[in-house]
Amino acid sequence: LMDEHDLWRDTMLIVGTDHGFLLGEHGWWAKNQMPYYNEVANNPLFIWDPRSAVCGARRQSLVQMIDWAPTLLDYFQQPIPADMQGQPLAKVIASDEPVREGALFGVFSGHVNVTDGRYVYMRAAQPGREHDIANYTLMPIKMNARYDVDELGKLSLAPPFNFTKGLQVLRIPAREKYKGVNSFGHLLFDLRDDPQQQHPIHDEAIEARMINLLIRLMKENDAPAEQYRRLGLDVV
Repeated sequence: LMDEHDLWRDTMLIVGTDHGFLLGEHGWWAKNQMPYYNEVANNPLFIWDPRSAVCGARRQSLVQMIDWAPTLLDYFQQPIPADMQGQPLAKVIASDEPVREGALFGVFSGHVNVTDGRYVYMRAAQPGREHDIANYTLMPIKMNARYDVDELGKLSLAPPFNFTKGLQVLRIPAREKYKGVNSFGHLLFDLRDDPQQQHPIHDEAIEARMINLLIRLMKENDAPAEQYRRLGLDVV
């Protein structure tokens, strides 16, 4: 289609996916019940940008799916909302110019993960804190089910987040969704020396630096106070 209609000339094409899938790696199948290894979290991304027309090249810069929307807005010369944390990727595509130092990723009720591109740090919940989580929403419904009466009976109003346009939201205490994932404890991997994430490392200096990066990005995302307590993070 792109060839037939000569769309390469003025059409941006983005091909990606939302997550990967374990097919026996790390002794696991699928996702969610285990740490978010790179097979699940580090996904292929192909972008054609006719402005730079870079073809057949690889990039090392750290990018995320949240960058897609700003990239499209930038391509169509539209303003990028101030509360969007994603970055337009034109310079990454053209010359591999970085757009971020680190990225948060994970799954609700599992590890909270951070990477700087070389190291991946997976922070588990503190023992006894696994359930100290909540859903914050203005649409009180789950992905594939309704909240039951007992759950709705425990909801409360929470102050606005920095991305809710000044609106309060419903806070609904959540049940631990993926039981046992936090039993893996904290994990730190060096992707340069161990790209398959087979051998967690123990380095207090690197872990401290990654914890600081984790806290900084959680603050930028306006993470609720209970998430810091849940992860055992000391935050002033």
